Amino acid sequence: MDHLRRRLILIVVALALVLSGGTIGFMWIEHYPVFDAFYMTLTTVTTVGYAEIRGLSHAGRVFNSFLIMVGVTTIFLAVGAMTQTLIELELNQFFGKRRVRTMIDKLEGHIILCGFGRVGRGAAEELRKAGTPFVVIDNNDERVERAIRAGMLAVLADASRDETLRDVGIERAKGLIATLASDADNLFVILSAKTLNPNLQLSVRIAEESSEQKMRRAGADFVFAPYNTTGHRMARAMLKPHVLEFLDFTEQQGVDVEIEQVLVTDQSSFAGRTLADVDVRYKSSVVILAIRKANGKMHFNPSSEEKMSPGDHLIAMGDASNLQKLGALLMGTVSA
Repeated sequence: MDHLRRRLILIVVALALVLSGGTIGFMWIEHYPVFDAFYMTLTTVTTVGYAEIRGLSHAGRVFNSFLIMVGVTTIFLAVGAMTQTLIELELNQFFGKRRVRTMIDKLEGHIILCGFGRVGRGAAEELRKAGTPFVVIDNNDERVERAIRAGMLAVLADASRDETLRDVGIERAKGLIATLASDADNLFVILSAKTLNPNLQLSVRIAEESSEQKMRRAGADFVFAPYNTTGHRMARAMLKPHVLEFLDFTEQQGVDVEIEQVLVTDQSSFAGRTLADVDVRYKSSVVILAIRKANGKMHFNPSSEEKMSPGDHLIAMGDASNLQKLGALLMGTVSA
């Protein structure tokens, strides 16, 4: 896009130089008034062929001959460059959309992010940081362009339309995040998404607290009120600063510590064994904060004798490399 912009600027500058040069020339040589000089220049370089405003002197004819050669050539080059620019823009849009369509068709288990405002951008950065595939939907040109410039997969469309959700592969998606401006729009997206893919995990932002129950009845798994969350954090910073510091620990610069959920699969050699078996290898770098059992119950601060079963999720904190090793063991991709 930058080279197209530079080309348009050069076209405008070239035309301006020709018109201004011709106008000044006729004013200086033939002593035309400003408008007459400009009009004479314009009719000359555009080859309209009107008669001269007044008879030209020999010097005026020499200058006009030079203006015809330079001006007409510049006009033809400008028209050709404009035509080339328009064709390139059309081709870029065509092939760009085709490339995006190809990339979307290859997505599997991805996240659909509806809305790329302040909340949406925060969600997008977190998804990208985690390496999770996702596609952004927004009906604002500038926001979509911003997402594309940031290297994200984005489409310009109305997220509330079923056709749009189908186009971004909602049947193959793992989840959807709705961060549109109004609660009504987000509710409509949730209803459409749940209809098209009942197994989809749905996360939605709300502006009004009264909308929470409506979102949950519509099928939202997670509902967030950004303003309330910010207020709670601000108050917590005053009342419990050390607790807040701990909660923000994983986001501090230079600290390679994360909190992750790790699934225990049927293939895992740790299925049916206790947490002590895991702690033997990871007690120095991984802390098991909780276990979410397959039946949905959450066991906080489990004892070392707690047994793991297929379908359980371990909520663990540690450095990224050890969390990956733990996940590989519990999922059965490597042997214990």
